[in-house]
Amino acid sequence: MKTNLLGGAAVALALSVATPAFAQSADAPAPAANSGDIVVTATRQSTLLSKTPVAMTAVTGDSLRSAGITDPRSLAQVAPNLAITESGDGVRIAIRGVTSTDGTEKGDPSAAFLLDGIYIARPQDQKGAFFDVAQVEVLRGPQGTLYGRNTTAGVVNVQSARPKAKWEGSFDAKVGNLNSQNYTGMINAPIGNSLGIRLAANYDRQDSNVLETASNPAYPLNPYRKIFSTRLSFGGDIGRLKFVVRGDYSSQRGSMTNVVPLSNFYTNTGTVGVNPTFISGKSANAYRGLGYGQQYSSYKWNTTKGVMGEFTYALTDTIDVTYLGSYRESKQDFTQDLLFLGVLENPATFWGRYHQNSQELRLAFGKGNKLHGQAGGYYFDEQSHLNYTLGNPLSSMVYAGASGYAFPQGPTVSRSKAGFAQLTYDVQPGLHITGGVRYTNDFKSRSGATVLYFPNQASVPSAFGSQCVGTTCTLNLNIASATFEKVTWKVGVDYDVPGLGLAYFNVSTGYKAGGFNDGCVSGSGLGCALSAGQLYYRPEQLTAYEGGVKFKFADGKVRFNASAFHYDYSNLQLSQAATLTDATTGAKVLQTLIQNAGTAKIDGIETETTLKPTPDDTFSIAGNYTNARYSNFSPTNSSGQTVNFGGKQLDHAPKWTATVGYTRNFDVANGAHVEAGVRTQLSSEYYISDLNMLYQFRMPSYTKTDVTVTYKAPQDRWYIQGYAKNLENVITVANAVAGNTPAVTMEEPRTYGVRAGVKF
Repeated sequence: MKTNLLGGAAVALALSVATPAFAQSADAPAPAANSGDIVVTATRQSTLLSKTPVAMTAVTGDSLRSAGITDPRSLAQVAPNLAITESGDGVRIAIRGVTSTDGTEKGDPSAAFLLDGIYIARPQDQKGAFFDVAQVEVLRGPQGTLYGRNTTAGVVNVQSARPKAKWEGSFDAKVGNLNSQNYTGMINAPIGNSLGIRLAANYDRQDSNVLETASNPAYPLNPYRKIFSTRLSFGGDIGRLKFVVRGDYSSQRGSMTNVVPLSNFYTNTGTVGVNPTFISGKSANAYRGLGYGQQYSSYKWNTTKGVMGEFTYALTDTIDVTYLGSYRESKQDFTQDLLFLGVLENPATFWGRYHQNSQELRLAFGKGNKLHGQAGGYYFDEQSHLNYTLGNPLSSMVYAGASGYAFPQGPTVSRSKAGFAQLTYDVQPGLHITGGVRYTNDFKSRSGATVLYFPNQASVPSAFGSQCVGTTCTLNLNIASATFEKVTWKVGVDYDVPGLGLAYFNVSTGYKAGGFNDGCVSGSGLGCALSAGQLYYRPEQLTAYEGGVKFKFADGKVRFNASAFHYDYSNLQLSQAATLTDATTGAKVLQTLIQNAGTAKIDGIETETTLKPTPDDTFSIAGNYTNARYSNFSPTNSSGQTVNFGGKQLDHAPKWTATVGYTRNFDVANGAHVEAGVRTQLSSEYYISDLNMLYQFRMPSYTKTDVTVTYKAPQDRWYIQGYAKNLENVITVANAVAGNTPAVTMEEPRTYGVRAGVKF
């Protein structure tokens, strides 16, 4: 690993808590005992959740364990209007219907995933971060001022536990169905009176959601997930300096097969513009069946490692300067059994190398004064090299006799520079006005090609001539370079309503850089036949209007949070699988295109109510309405057909969702206690678009219920928990595609097991 420490992605964020808990830094305001409040960093400074004028969710590590949440995908159980689903080898985040479908090296997410404030660019690197967690923060809505990069939808920030100047340790274990195992160990040691060093490690293993249905397959499905991760942290306080330095490493192994045939879930999938029919009434296992035995290997060997540092120095009593820096490397290698056209198995191989560094310098000033704020600068750079190769029989279908049809790319470069400032003026005690602005400059480029491999020199067709070097023949180049600029801003007002709590209203903007498709502009190189309008797509932009309240009644026994919002969303970047004709060979070429949708509108209301009638009883009720729809969008597929999508729902955006939960604490002898909890999620139908077929897949409405029973020893020295998730065993659709590779990615079936842990 390189040892240079480069600086930092933007983010420490925001929240709303599912279970009362506390998490605070050394200089954070302390919540009152049993207040149910929590310290958050939505404004890049420590504030109480109840006093932070943003729509957010925060859950502490203890609360995650109590709720049985052990990976990022389960966060939707406690965060309104959040969906985190698997997409290929990574994850896809949707917040309030705003999402991105391009997880390739040239694509950007619409919601930023952060580890300790560091932006993690590659979706496949986000699975190994969820252990020894201090707090998870979810910020909803565009964050174009303080957080900036690719936060049109919002931010998910996983904050790992900081080292402490004391001895402590813990060990947690989980075993359950799907042959799941999860083990986490941590030890923290003091160095002097104010510094500490902390080592944590995690092993996570689980079988696939997909069921093997063939007898004696050549290549089995399991294990699907086998991840080992470790993190070493050092930090504390030295006079006016507070700092933490972390190094982490993660190794991910397991099957690449996480999809089932499209026909398991849908019929009538071949008619352009007509929505397929969801097949109801099947058993969970019938949805989950693979339906064939794999002929080719499907396995991954991924690693990621990085180093980060955060340093805050108090220049004066009112001025702090913070530096946040990071450098990361990741390797992605896999083989894959790709099912083509639903019947033809085809081998594929991939290797990728990714490097990212980020730097941020931030100045906070005016602490304790009427006028206070922050200003800073941000730099991000990512470079990658990769190659994806499709073998026979598909390569021979592209050109007879070819042994490989490949896409070597690199370097692909993504570079972002930004400057930002945000000021707050306290008009009077309890009344605050905030304004912020950010300038962002994004640069993207790529050099690559589409090529054919032949088994030997004698098999290379003479028709390709000078396009061939050895046994590799280039069909076309992938050459693109573009710069995008944008100013984003925020204005807001908040007021502490006497006797009730906080009321606020914000207007903010978000931006995600544009990019390019495969190919090149006509005249710029071999096989270049696109116009600039076909090659490049524009940035997407969003303006959000939001107002909300965070009230409490009856001496804090009743808490009520609500927000209402309206989004104007333009130039949505949407993926479309297309079959194009190669200009040189006349062969049919499979390609993914990104195009800009016209406009969309999103309106919604979110409510969260917590009732605590006694110290031992807690009720939680959340209800959300979201109307996320295209307002002006008429996509055209590769066959020239066009369908009006106006009025259709955005992906993963059910109109109605609700969560109802109840937790009961029972005191037992010697200071121990038992905590029993039940939580039910309800969702109306949602849709997933397929722009090549110009229709949408519908997932019907459903409910999922989770239960936990936890015994906690006196002083919480150890615990044991039984859990069950998705008692209904409903199988929901995470992603669906038709066309050349028709398939469905599913979310988890019913899971159950036992967790236990000890602190020392």
